[in-house]
Amino acid sequence: MKFNALVVGMGLLCSFSSFAATELRYGLEAEYPPFESRNASGELEGFDIDLGKAICKAAELKCSWVETSFDALIPGLMAKKFDAINSAMNITEQRRQSIDFTQPIYRIPSQLVGKEGSGVEATPEGLKGKTIGVLQGSIQETYAKEHWEKHGVTVVSYKDQNMAWGDLLNGRIDASLVMSAAGQAGFLSKPQGKGFGFIGKPVSDDTILGSGIGFGLRKGDEATKKQLDAAIEKVRADGTIDTLAKKYFPGIDVSVK
Repeated sequence: MKFNALVVGMGLLCSFSSFAATELRYGLEAEYPPFESRNASGELEGFDIDLGKAICKAAELKCSWVETSFDALIPGLMAKKFDAINSAMNITEQRRQSIDFTQPIYRIPSQLVGKEGSGVEATPEGLKGKTIGVLQGSIQETYAKEHWEKHGVTVVSYKDQNMAWGDLLNGRIDASLVMSAAGQAGFLSKPQGKGFGFIGKPVSDDTILGSGIGFGLRKGDEATKKQLDAAIEKVRADGTIDTLAKKYFPGIDVSVK
């Protein structure tokens, strides 16, 4: 009986392991074009969606997506609501305290977007007395609070970036700090972005802004990390990442230095 029970138990474990090795649930916040958003038909689209599909194909995984707000992604991952974060999340030491990451896949600079000719500058002095919008839970929020809020700049956090764009149009905020590709595709290239532009050069602080964007994983999930890292190497080698970057981020160098 003990032997039979052991055999049955091992069979169940193998069955579960097989299932886990072929299924992957991505967690994402779908309000951040061109990385991830829903089109008019309600379908998910964007760089991270196409990238996620390509990596799943390379890893021979069946994938699905689970939506939540950006600041709920890490808690959701830790609570096992999904298996990996695929939502333009930069790899930072602060986040590494809670979760692990795949290798960096791509990198996008962060820039301030505001009204052209407003006289606003992307410096503590140039922003003093101004109000800046950021995505809640983002590295841009951390950067703005660390570098600007301490110098008399008001930092307002939003659940999704579209809310920040709305307040920028209405004059409730003076500018918004975003990843440059999101600023270009999500606002500046649209009709409502007329009269707005990037302010100054990309901000820099590797400690806060990180080493690049990767997929977030639960601590100790070495099997998933190994599987995804191998797939990332495949899609980098076959040119998929470069092809997608040219499609979604024309003119932006996304290579991880």
